[in-house]
Amino acid sequence: MSGRQVANIGIEVKPPQGECNDKDCPFHGSLRVRGILLTGRVHKKLMHRAIVVERIITIYVKKYKRYMRRRSRIPAHLPPCINVEVGDVVKIAETRPISKTISFVVIENLGRGG
Repeated sequence: MSGRQVANIGIEVKPPQGECNDKDCPFHGSLRVRGILLTGRVHKKLMHRAIVVERIITIYVKKYKRYMRRRSRIPAHLPPCINVEVGDVVKIAETRPISKTISFVVIENLGRGG
């Protein structure tokens, strides 16, 4: 890389290959990550610098002795230096609220399979 230095965010992830000037990028900006780490599949990529990550959770229901699937969709900020497409598995980290609904940021693209 010839430009800005990639910051150490304190999490064992592969730093992105690209560069960006986004102030809300944990690698090239001033955004700090904290709290929980989640993994999920990219469901939508229609917003500007934001995606929706879907997680499928399997829960055992004791009353019926069966399993139930639940899904949660989490909006996350997508820095321009990380390239993702719909269907990719990504790792997201909690951060301060960036907007009304976004409190997570994408920190790594794990590829198609996960």
